[in-house]
Amino acid sequence: MSSTNPLNRLFFKLLIGFWLCSSLTIALVLILPIIMQSQDRAPIEKHLQQVLQTVAKDIQQSPDILTTDKLYKLQRQHSRHDKPLRVYLVNDDGQVINSRKVPRSLRQFLLMAEDAKQPISNQFRNELIFGPLTFSVNQQTFQVYGRVPANHPRPWFFYFSENKLLTASIAILFSGLLCGLLAWHLGKPLNSLKRSANAIAKGDLSHRVDKTTVSRSDEMGQLAMTFNSMADSIEAMVTNQQRLMGDISHELRTPLTRLKLSLALARKKGQDSTELTRIEYEANQLDDLIGELLTLSRVTLNASEIKIHAELSETLSQVLDDAEFEAEQQNKKLHIHIDDSLAFEHYPKHLCRAIENVLRNAIRYATCQISIEATQQSHSIVISIIDDGPGIDEHELEAIFRPFYRPDNARDRISGGWGLGLAITQAAIQAHNGDIKALNNKPNGLHIKLNIPI
Repeated sequence: MSSTNPLNRLFFKLLIGFWLCSSLTIALVLILPIIMQSQDRAPIEKHLQQVLQTVAKDIQQSPDILTTDKLYKLQRQHSRHDKPLRVYLVNDDGQVINSRKVPRSLRQFLLMAEDAKQPISNQFRNELIFGPLTFSVNQQTFQVYGRVPANHPRPWFFYFSENKLLTASIAILFSGLLCGLLAWHLGKPLNSLKRSANAIAKGDLSHRVDKTTVSRSDEMGQLAMTFNSMADSIEAMVTNQQRLMGDISHELRTPLTRLKLSLALARKKGQDSTELTRIEYEANQLDDLIGELLTLSRVTLNASEIKIHAELSETLSQVLDDAEFEAEQQNKKLHIHIDDSLAFEHYPKHLCRAIENVLRNAIRYATCQISIEATQQSHSIVISIIDDGPGIDEHELEAIFRPFYRPDNARDRISGGWGLGLAITQAAIQAHNGDIKALNNKPNGLHIKLNIPI
């Protein structure tokens, strides 16, 4: 289903996001000096205009001021005690003739006044400069400017205009924040899709993308809906396959039972031969294989089993007793480290079968020592089964949990089975929403680690 509103498309979200980020940053940098200029610059006030007129009148009445040392004293002549005034006289060439050192602020103001083409005043950081007033003396034209200390409150954001490095840093942080919000907006649904894909890859076919992502109206939402539909189809196909395998295995039991019954009747009638013995052996092998397939199907489908809250040692008591007996018969030692107080919700039959399969493998291939340990770590139960046998090749550590897979160094079927034991174990642990992994011990041995969340 496609989105009807083009603004919901991911392309437009990226375009608008980056355009808005860059536009706001550029606008702030460009508008701030304009606002500052309009705030600082104003028409010259009346009393300041009168000050300039007084200075011009004094010079016109005493033209000799322009040719004597009195010209340099003109700067402070009209100052008041509470507010010193400095006067600057500029000739036709634009040179200040009554001061040997021209302040930088005055040079800036001369350019402003020339652009304004009328008398103005401008507030600098801590002084006010105003002018000019044009007048003539001895057929020469002069301009007079005034400068007084002044420090009136200014808007806080003008501080940024006077500190360019700080302003650039804030602009970078601001644009980074906007881009970060955009990246979060786009990355959140992608992370949700990633988690769902990883969960399905690990065998949790019931996992789906969250509703928040699915309800989005852009391509991310459409992708999430498509992903969930795909997951539904995969789960349905796998479930049907497992159910079909269980049904077929169950149906095979009927002709197999008849075969074994016929063998028993033949032996009862005194008919015995090497061929009948071979047929009986293969029938028993087939019966065991069908039993394993049925178990794998039931565990995978999680059928006919209810979770109960029980102590782990109580659930595994019979399995551990049988394992100890089996280990003793082979002159091996099984070490058990399970706290009696360790209790959590689990499927007892599934968990027993999982532990039993791993323990039997460990006892079969161990040299003389096997250990099983269960501990609670954070919000999970970790069960470790370790033997001191030969281990397996590194590249086969994950493959051994696949149905019908046997490592390259596996024994014959009498000792190695059909490769379903660890597949059943993995299915049982996944039914508890847990995971299982195999690790090689140093210098030798195999470590099977089961992690069950509680």
